[in-house]
Amino acid sequence: MKYLLLLYGDETRWENMSPEDSAEDMQRWSAFGEDLTASGAFVAGEGLAPTAAATTVRIKDGEVVHTDGPFAETREQLGGFYLLECPDLDAALGWAAKVPDLGESGSVEVRPVMDYEAAGYELPDAETHAG
Repeated sequence: MKYLLLLYGDETRWENMSPEDSAEDMQRWSAFGEDLTASGAFVAGEGLAPTAAATTVRIKDGEVVHTDGPFAETREQLGGFYLLECPDLDAALGWAAKVPDLGESGSVEVRPVMDYEAAGYELPDAETHAG
């Protein structure tokens, strides 16, 4: 089953980090990624640009409205994700507990990816709908 690890933290902590501290932090993230890959759980993952680069899309009074920035004011921002293939929730939670920076300034939301076929939905052919 697939699980999405959504990584939340204070993105401003990177602003004042020395190059040495930044390099050390990135080494921890690289080691975590290598462990995930070696285990076979890693499917995909990316860091995200800061929230200042985000645009939120809503429908208001029947019109599409674009707003600069994240969807809500919060102390933690969504900073990246890992998509994992795990046998069960306990395994996904185990990986979430190993995420670098978890104890310092962030949190990890673990959410199962919807299994449409198990729910009885037939998905369209991806090649037919590729844009």
